[in-house]
Amino acid sequence: MRLRPVIRPSLPALGPILLLAGALALSGCVPGSTKPSPAELNAADSAAALAQQGRFDQAAQAYLAMASQYGGHADHYRVLAAEAWREEGRIEAAAPTLAQIKRANLQGDDAVRFDLLRADLALRHHDAATALRLTTQPTVAVPGVLQLRLFELRARAQAATGDHWGAARTRVQMDDDLHGLDRAENRKQIIAQLTRLDVAALKQRAAAMKPGDRMLPWTDEALSQRGIAVAQPTPALQQPVGTLLPGAQADVREGYKMPAHVALLLPESGVYAAAGNAIREGFFAAYAEDARTHAPRASVRIYDTGSSDDGALKAYQQAAGDGAQLVVGPLTRGAVATLFAQAKLPVPVLALNHPDNRQLPATDASEFGLLPESEGAQAADHMIERGLHQAYVVISGDDFAQRAANAFKAELLARGGSVTGMATLPAGANNYASLIASLHLPAGAAPAATTPAPAASTAADAAGVSGNDAGIFISMRPGQARLLLPQLQIAKITLPVFGTSHVYAGSDNPTADGDLNGVEFCDAPWLFDAQPGLPRHDDIATLLPSARDGNARLFAFGMDAWNLVPYLDWLRDHPGSYLPGATGQLTADQFGRIRRVLIWAKFQNGLARPLSGSLQVDDLPTPASSAPAPAPAGSSEQPAASSSTH
Repeated sequence: MRLRPVIRPSLPALGPILLLAGALALSGCVPGSTKPSPAELNAADSAAALAQQGRFDQAAQAYLAMASQYGGHADHYRVLAAEAWREEGRIEAAAPTLAQIKRANLQGDDAVRFDLLRADLALRHHDAATALRLTTQPTVAVPGVLQLRLFELRARAQAATGDHWGAARTRVQMDDDLHGLDRAENRKQIIAQLTRLDVAALKQRAAAMKPGDRMLPWTDEALSQRGIAVAQPTPALQQPVGTLLPGAQADVREGYKMPAHVALLLPESGVYAAAGNAIREGFFAAYAEDARTHAPRASVRIYDTGSSDDGALKAYQQAAGDGAQLVVGPLTRGAVATLFAQAKLPVPVLALNHPDNRQLPATDASEFGLLPESEGAQAADHMIERGLHQAYVVISGDDFAQRAANAFKAELLARGGSVTGMATLPAGANNYASLIASLHLPAGAAPAATTPAPAASTAADAAGVSGNDAGIFISMRPGQARLLLPQLQIAKITLPVFGTSHVYAGSDNPTADGDLNGVEFCDAPWLFDAQPGLPRHDDIATLLPSARDGNARLFAFGMDAWNLVPYLDWLRDHPGSYLPGATGQLTADQFGRIRRVLIWAKFQNGLARPLSGSLQVDDLPTPASSAPAPAPAGSSEQPAASSSTH
């Protein structure tokens, strides 16, 4: 990436550099002890005006003429001439002029600009060593207006000399001060440099970093793009979005910024039409709720994306042409990847999924999805907080289960735990006795149907596994869990069991779910009316079939999609802020991805109820059971929202 405003006028490097040069001339602040004459100031004004108009070659010639006429400031004007050529993309044309300049004659910021011009020229000549030396001078004070340009040249020099880690680190220093296309391109370069390092080196660096290190999320992102599961600690939630603002009976919080026109891109036809319908109805349920609270609302227009990625792209382009100020959607991972692959997105996006190619969100784009990885990682954190550091993992062969298990393992290892055994349920099987035996559970918890093998007990003992320090993590659909759990009980296995939302069908079924008693799982709070301030789930489910059973999470997902609209900028600009949502507490990371903090639930007497303390529980319904620990809920037998939508 090169910060060259002449090619893209919006680039942040252009304005400061040329405006600084122009300001020096226009104000008469020409470096040197000799006061410039009125004629010299007028000539400087004229040259600066040419540069500001983009007539760089003419500006350069004007500055060179001044260098010949006003010898006392000759090198100053030569620097400005070279700057003008650089802005035109002709740094080679500046070479003879730079060769005439004596650095000792330069004052103020001219010396730094001279060094940067020489570094730029050196890179053009493939002399990275010289460019690196000129951009890493410890005794040279660099003014803030030139910092971005210095970092960009230094990063290019580091990359050219093979210091890919250094180049990435330098670009990370630039990230906060870049915007738009420049920021997007710089971020691509960061990941490109980090992925030049081998996986072992990246893992080693990540392990040595402390929480809060600015390079850690970038290193994790690079590992993730290489297909490596990385730790995903539960986001720190510091304060809910804004505070209530006084107004005309409007329940509007600080940071609330509602666009005038919103486009909703969902499939109304094709294989994902049912999922799109549930999300759409949740979206407009939340929209209707805002009418009750008198909050300002956008006009919303729906666009059918169909079932193809190209259909989603065409829908976005039509929405942009129709004047949309924010696009919500598309839904499938492939469609999001297609949209993010565009060179420029003229309208900001809240994508309802994460791209299937792991690329970073596009410029002015946010991602929101119900990721199984989040559930797996939060399950690991939950177990660690319960004092359980050893885990046995039992999952189905589904994609969501594999993804959840990988994230669970990465987070558990990062928190000091370990996975002692892993098993995948064979497709179509009903008898899991041999699978249970293969896990080599701790002594005293071995399957009763077979004689405990000394080797299995020895293996567990050698691993330091204790029944008091171990638990079982599962990720599977309710039907499989209802087969597995009774067989664990028959085998006299009493380890606590923790799962993802997929273990819960989304509605109470005490007869079938009695087999799941004791299982804890993470899920969307709205299913249990565990998030104050939202319309009650049961009230809406009574009226709308799309809010029931397996569709309930998709419906809640749609509610959150609308509720996020006015707070996207606030969440991105205020780390630690969160929106109390239907699918969890919602917060944004530095890449524009909306992350969820879920609640925990537990099956008691065949009913799933939220666990006390897992969220705000002031308005929780009274558990049907008098058991001391109520329980959270999970996912349905339908693919979990956008994370499983391909």
